[in-house]
Amino acid sequence: MSCSIAVVIPCYRVTAHVLQVIAAVGGEVRRIYVVDDACPDGSGTLVLEQCADPRVTVVFHETNLGVGGAVMTGYRAALADGMDIIVKVDGDGQMDPALIPYFVAPILNGQADYTKGNRFYDLTHIGQMPAIRLFGNMALSFMSKLSSGYWNLFDTTNGYTAIHSKVVKRIPFDKVSQRYFFETDLLFRLNIIRAVVVDIPMDASYGSEKSNLLVRKILVEFLFKNLRNFSKRVFYNYFLRDMTVASLELVLGMVAMIFGLIFGGIHWFLGVRSDTSTPTGTIMLAALPIMLGLQMILAFVAFDVASVPRRPIQLDLPD
Repeated sequence: MSCSIAVVIPCYRVTAHVLQVIAAVGGEVRRIYVVDDACPDGSGTLVLEQCADPRVTVVFHETNLGVGGAVMTGYRAALADGMDIIVKVDGDGQMDPALIPYFVAPILNGQADYTKGNRFYDLTHIGQMPAIRLFGNMALSFMSKLSSGYWNLFDTTNGYTAIHSKVVKRIPFDKVSQRYFFETDLLFRLNIIRAVVVDIPMDASYGSEKSNLLVRKILVEFLFKNLRNFSKRVFYNYFLRDMTVASLELVLGMVAMIFGLIFGGIHWFLGVRSDTSTPTGTIMLAALPIMLGLQMILAFVAFDVASVPRRPIQLDLPD
């Protein structure tokens, strides 16, 4: 079965690398969409003037929408042209276009709906990653596991991705975060529609290019956004869409822990205030609900880990 593959390249201050990135895209790709996200350096104009590749279409944004907004513009263009699989590659030269067949293969074979890069597979290459990025990616990946429900993934901010067009059509573009939270927010949206996501091992190169992502600046922002998505995901999957034993474990576990903490805190305060020892029975009455609540919450987490989507939805969606 023939399959049309498109590549989306969001562009913002990548004039030093974007032409080389385009030149490295293999013949398996039918269309290349370069999205100039109101780039002050004129990335799109550079491509128009100096790139003769007939596969390339340049789209310009009048205002900067962020990487997510640029990618979704590319998604729309690819859907309009009837592309089957859409790959996203950054224009800064950190992602090797030669890996595109590896990202496409699991989708083409019906094993995944969405693939993403993971730079943490090969430990020998992790040392190439700047320390601040290494720490930031580890922290952000853990938060993303919690919010997205894809406990089997890592390096969740990795922007080297591929997705089936059938799945793209199910994504609410108007609700997806348009800036640096895009990749993480997209994983949350994919989990809601029960899409299968697979990690693809890759190495990243860090040369003269400068990342626009400031890890220290976004950690707090990502923390709150991940907590928001976690709350939404739990509500959608465990209460609105379905209710299971895990739903009861979460509710009873939280109630038990909150009761134990409040009850214990009150009696600890009263004991300190009156300078008297708290009775053993009172201590146990506070400790037991906390321990039981913790066990039930851990049981919920174990259920959540085991419920990662397994069957690609592309197999069941109409064309």
